[in-house]
Amino acid sequence: MSKQELIKSFDAPDRGFPPIAVGDTVRVHVRVVEGNKERIQVFQGLVIRHRGGGQNEMFTVRRIASHGIGVERTFLYRSPRIEKIEVLRHAKVRRAQLYYMRNLSGKAARLKERRALTGAAESVEESRE
Repeated sequence: MSKQELIKSFDAPDRGFPPIAVGDTVRVHVRVVEGNKERIQVFQGLVIRHRGGGQNEMFTVRRIASHGIGVERTFLYRSPRIEKIEVLRHAKVRRAQLYYMRNLSGKAARLKERRALTGAAESVEESRE
């Protein structure tokens, strides 16, 4: 067995999560174990960091909790504790890490939305070329 095959055998299976980019607003459904009970907890916020690749891929999500306190949580992308990931919106960003968002609040913390081209807009773009 080659080294590549050996590494592949230890890889977690692809769970069908959508690709995540910095600037996306995501809703992460996490399995939380408390004593002998288990429940799903939803953590929704902005992806401010995405790093690693393969098995070590991780992302950090920041949300504003009650009374304006920011809460950040780092998730392993291929963790078995993650039940589901939903991407709610994409934002136009020019940085790899959005640490500057920690110092912003209110309207200043808004990011411009990045929209995908629809069918009609694609045909107009193709006709221009």
